[in-house]
Amino acid sequence: MTLRVTDQGFSPAPLQVATPLLTATSEDQVLLLANSDDPALAVPFFTHVTEIQITFPSFSDGRGFTLARLLRNLGYAGRLIAKGHVLADQYAMARRVGFDGVDIASDLAARQPQSQWLGRANWEENHYQARLR
Repeated sequence: MTLRVTDQGFSPAPLQVATPLLTATSEDQVLLLANSDDPALAVPFFTHVTEIQITFPSFSDGRGFTLARLLRNLGYAGRLIAKGHVLADQYAMARRVGFDGVDIASDLAARQPQSQWLGRANWEENHYQARLR
């Protein structure tokens, strides 16, 4: 089972089929971008997709964070979801770069319970600059 993490905590992730960017058509509602995809290729889909998901194959691979920021800079205003190996410690960073939530596997949720994610939900103030003030 996959869980969606938001600032409100855990909920079941919606059951939806995400289409990889390179095979997407104008009929698709949810795009799946690999962390190595060119975000500019997603621009034609911005007007009709309801969600873009970016895969994180490993918690140590931060390219998905960069991709999220680039998509937001290109004008994407829809729902943006990190999918895969994202840790609770990375949640504040994910929110800062433009993600609306994170989809994680239930085994990761068992190791990193909701309280750990919610501890980082105050992402707008939870950074070193705020602590220095």
